Amino acid sequence: MKHLLSILDIGSGCEAESIIKKAIALKKNPLSKRSALSGKTVGIIMEKPSTRTTVSFAVAAHQLGALPLILSADGMQRKRGETIEDTARTLSRYLDAVAFRTFSHGDLETFARYSSMSVINALTDTEHPCQALGDLMTIAERKKTFAQVRKTKIVFVGDGNNVLISWLYLAALTGLNFVHAAPKGYSAPPDVRRKTAAIAAKTGARISYTDSPLAAAKDAGVIYTDVWTSMGDEAEAVARKKAFAPYQVNSRLIKSAARDVVVMHCLPARRGQEITGEVIDGKHSIVFDQAENRLHIQKTVLLEVLATQK
Repeated sequence: MKHLLSILDIGSGCEAESIIKKAIALKKNPLSKRSALSGKTVGIIMEKPSTRTTVSFAVAAHQLGALPLILSADGMQRKRGETIEDTARTLSRYLDAVAFRTFSHGDLETFARYSSMSVINALTDTEHPCQALGDLMTIAERKKTFAQVRKTKIVFVGDGNNVLISWLYLAALTGLNFVHAAPKGYSAPPDVRRKTAAIAAKTGARISYTDSPLAAAKDAGVIYTDVWTSMGDEAEAVARKKAFAPYQVNSRLIKSAARDVVVMHCLPARRGQEITGEVIDGKHSIVFDQAENRLHIQKTVLLEVLATQK
């Protein structure tokens, strides 16, 4: 795997499980790979705001022995009109890998096509693969085995956004029981649902959709939520707040779930909107374990993509 642009770049559920198992092992023994990328340089380009992704990629590269180089989008010539193709060709002469956060997934794909270095999707409008991998790692840590993960009902309550799309692909690949609850008109795009269904038909994954959050939450082992308005959708914020109000993850929703349910949020959270402070700070929340695991999964992703380089 030279690039990780989409969850679909991971060839199989077994490969996805392998990445997650390696990340769990690396978390337990972080010094085992402390010089694995010695002499390498990893660029981190953020064209959208970022806290966790920037810091976790920089620390991941450093802890593997590489030099992390954070590149401000405002300080790059792309802002003044340099093409993405020329940017990719040039940076490939200096860097071994780039974690790239941008708006258009098409731009990311073009950047990778013209790169000789490895390219990792650090979020686009279409997908956020490192987030989904880190999330599944967090669940797998608690469940101990993937057999137990597959027995767990995982419910995503909220917008059909980039995180949800990566989760749908990952759930389908790994044979999970995954439910998306959202208002009508806010589910995943039809082409994503078709791809997901085709993969699920081969792996035995159970993927379903509903507009009832309470029905979705019944007996759930995991309840996941995200912001109602993603970066770039701010003009729709008022309409979205109204549409998603019944989908708040609060104590009432948690009572419908399994007794040992865990609550996840990829952060940043809008407390009082998609999730209450009581829940995100409560006994069911594993939100900050989830945030930590971005570091460990991204260390593993860096090792995987850079292993393809001679």
